[in-house]
Amino acid sequence: MAASLGDPFTSRLLTLESTQSAMRNSVILLLLTPCLVLAQGRGGAGSSAPAAAGPAAPGPGREFVRENYTKFEYRIPMRDGVKLFTSVYVPKDVFTDAKTYPIMMQRTGYNVAPYGIDQYRATLGPSELFAREKFIFVYQDIRGRFMSEGDYVVIRPHKPVKNGPKDSDESTDTYDTVEWLVKNVPGNTGKVGMYGISQPGFYATAGMIDAHPALVAVAPQAPVTDYYMGDDSYHNGAFMLAHRFNFYQGFRLREGDPAPPPAPAPFQFGTPDGYDFYLELGSLANADEKYFKHKQPLWNLNIDHTTYDEVWQSRAIWKHLKNIKPAVMLVGGWYDTEDPQGLLRQHEFMESHNPPAVDMLVMGPWNHGGFARGDGDRLGNVNFGSKTAAYYREKIELPFFLYYLKGRGDGKFPKAYVFQTGMNQWRRFDTWPPAAAKPVSIYLDAKGKLSWQQPEQAAFDEYLSDPNKPVPYIGVLATRVLNSYMTEDQRFAAARPDVLVYKSAVLERDVHVWGPIAVDLKVSTTGTDSDFDVKVIDVYPGDATDYNSQAPAAVAPGAPAAAPVPSIMGGYQQLVRGEPFRGKFRKSFEKPVPFEPGKPDRIAFNLPDVGHTFRAGHRIMVQIQSSWFPLTDRNPQKFMEIPKALSTDFVKATQRVYFGGAEGSKITVRVEE
Repeated sequence: MAASLGDPFTSRLLTLESTQSAMRNSVILLLLTPCLVLAQGRGGAGSSAPAAAGPAAPGPGREFVRENYTKFEYRIPMRDGVKLFTSVYVPKDVFTDAKTYPIMMQRTGYNVAPYGIDQYRATLGPSELFAREKFIFVYQDIRGRFMSEGDYVVIRPHKPVKNGPKDSDESTDTYDTVEWLVKNVPGNTGKVGMYGISQPGFYATAGMIDAHPALVAVAPQAPVTDYYMGDDSYHNGAFMLAHRFNFYQGFRLREGDPAPPPAPAPFQFGTPDGYDFYLELGSLANADEKYFKHKQPLWNLNIDHTTYDEVWQSRAIWKHLKNIKPAVMLVGGWYDTEDPQGLLRQHEFMESHNPPAVDMLVMGPWNHGGFARGDGDRLGNVNFGSKTAAYYREKIELPFFLYYLKGRGDGKFPKAYVFQTGMNQWRRFDTWPPAAAKPVSIYLDAKGKLSWQQPEQAAFDEYLSDPNKPVPYIGVLATRVLNSYMTEDQRFAAARPDVLVYKSAVLERDVHVWGPIAVDLKVSTTGTDSDFDVKVIDVYPGDATDYNSQAPAAVAPGAPAAAPVPSIMGGYQQLVRGEPFRGKFRKSFEKPVPFEPGKPDRIAFNLPDVGHTFRAGHRIMVQIQSSWFPLTDRNPQKFMEIPKALSTDFVKATQRVYFGGAEGSKITVRVEE
């Protein structure tokens, strides 16, 4: 049976009705969460950048840009004759005072609007600081997108060996663009920096392979790195349903000749309840007929390739990051809902393959692209105590480019510049993960306990997993992926009988955790395939302060004191890190194998890196479940091609998680003493 939870709040939740709709509606009230949220995913066909938390950072505005920059539009020829549409903004004092400036470039599949030499952007560069500092800014539609010629290939595979002088990929398109810019754009110094978020982050990564000598600094930010291995499309074999469905409603292939983006037409779900929408969808195969109308080959590419086959492996750009020459700053968020793994994989690979002199990893408490706008002082209910995004833009990002493009600053950059959540402070390290962080195992134990010592007695917990009543990934209504779900309160899940919960004793001292979290489970299922989703959670004490709430009004002299208002953060179960794992891939992501019903087997994998402190007075919690819907698609719990599953294929299965003894389940974290 499910492990005992122990605390009074959860005990009350366990008395709720067991039906799914009642559970979710009750939790919404109990947790006092903010009003219904329709989380914004990444921009679609008409978008130039992914959405991020909070309002946009203040920009200089179109009037400032128009007053200080002259806009040019070019069609730059590539080595194979294809011409790429490129917008260039040159500071006016290049012409009035013969000033010179380095180039800041972004290549994108999201468009470079506005189009027309008399139409100006409201912002230039990674932040408003760059427009005021002054650079030459370059924006380019990649091959096959919008106003550029050629054919679009999603995350175009890199070609380490070219078939001839006209053979091209994103690396050569970047090289050819830089070559043309430094020869033809007036007032440039011959130095180029490159940056981009999400897909543009992929193009920044591709551009630093066999880079043009003028490209001296590159910042892939929340980059798409490996669609299958932990980025947008698949996480440990589980399909990221809600994100991919919503993204491909907007991100469409061009029909016909080069043209500006059409007016966006947001998909209408017809309900605020994404959980019910995707449950009603049924089989993944139904989406093509019912919603995409056979006009979205990119969706079909995702569901037609459910293993780590050549389609995905050929797009894994990180495997080509050897002998990189430009200085590199990899930027990402601990709470990136779309590409959490890519830059970590890039950094690890580059560090072992002749890295550049500067290969700096920057991680902060942000969701996808959250560093580029807003203050970054909070995400969802969790407050970080300072304006982390503003700090990054002023103290980290701008100095990096100023040094390499303008020669200003001391050029001293750490290997890792990361924000330590929990403690809410910035840290610098000369290695990643920090050398001082040593592996420590935490063991699943009887009666829902987490133990620092390996239990002697072998036993198991079990639960019934029903794919027709999957565990929701959030306790509020949303159609798009909630962009704060990675910090959300997990009490709604702890209340369910199909979620196992293991919790440590109250911590007597701070526990500083750095780097990946290793999961090692001994499990069995009565099915032939099942998911085992693992979440690591920070449980706050009952009297935790809600730093997002306003301070209580002053009480008039002689008036009775107001009754204390319970804090939403009291007992809060903050998700620190969580990942699904599709059991049939426990041996290989290329060749899945079924479970033998009832026979124990092992699942071992890593959760992406963290930089988090579990404070004294808190607890560490682990939750294990077999669905996380509709964040991931449902596993029918039969060994089969899941996109082809019929409604009759989705069956219940009894899952067991074994603990204790030499082979018991555990997680291993790296702890800094």
